[in-house]
Amino acid sequence: MMEIGVVLPQGELHGGPRALRDYASAAQELGFRHLLAYDHVLGADPAGHPNWQGVYDADDPFHEPLVLFGYLAAVCDLDLVTSVLVLPQRQTALVAKQAAEIDLLSDGRLRLGVGIGWNTVEYEALGRPMQSRGERLDQQIALLRALWTHRSVSFEHAGERIVAAGINPRPKRPIPIWIGGTSPAAYRRAGRTGDGWMPRLQPGPELTAARTIVTKAAEAAGRPPEAIGMHGRVRYTDGGAVGVAAAARRWREARATHLAVSTLGAGFTSLSEHLDALTAIARTGLLDENMEGPNR
Repeated sequence: MMEIGVVLPQGELHGGPRALRDYASAAQELGFRHLLAYDHVLGADPAGHPNWQGVYDADDPFHEPLVLFGYLAAVCDLDLVTSVLVLPQRQTALVAKQAAEIDLLSDGRLRLGVGIGWNTVEYEALGRPMQSRGERLDQQIALLRALWTHRSVSFEHAGERIVAAGINPRPKRPIPIWIGGTSPAAYRRAGRTGDGWMPRLQPGPELTAARTIVTKAAEAAGRPPEAIGMHGRVRYTDGGAVGVAAAARRWREARATHLAVSTLGAGFTSLSEHLDALTAIARTGLLDENMEGPNR
């Protein structure tokens, strides 16, 4: 079955922790299976960056996803997904500790989507170089998995050094790491090392070509391509509830294992409007358990 979840409309969801709790609880009751949250630590002030071309700035709100998931783990039973955590601008050991804690508190409901990011202002402020961030990400993924599965780890790469140290408590399992990105390098990384990938594409020739890259990289690494999940995304703005249901069928035909529905950008100004849209989607039958698709 293709697991269907929601994208948290955090920039349009007002009302503090109660609104977050009510949104997650309602999504769960409707039959959605996971909640996906975006990540950015800092937004640039366009006044100080006159040529700023970023898709968001200092006026766009983002909850810090790992802190957010610590709260949501206690108020809902949805799987919790980052898409994507900009890992190279963070300390790997700290992310390993935070993710392990969330996975324990949620009883194994975290999926860590990671990527390299694009925001130069954010990287500079967090004291991490943007150069070679793809190589750094590869090393960080290996280090995360080592810290989650070994009592003691020694590691040195790209400015990080661990000498015979480990986190405690560790998660009960290696937390799934999914790879986000829009480049051939990201697709190869997904095939080579990811538990899944998160294409920012829609079903069609481009997605097919990207999947071919993932498959070839998996085969070259000696991994079964069919074991690598694919997490798609569909927007409510593309045809409302009926459009979402039609897009979901295309994702199912493309062999997606997961799909997240976003109600962002539809002009909603209240929690009830977002929930009304999710209710309309549920009424299409999209979430029925008999929806066939790849098993995962």
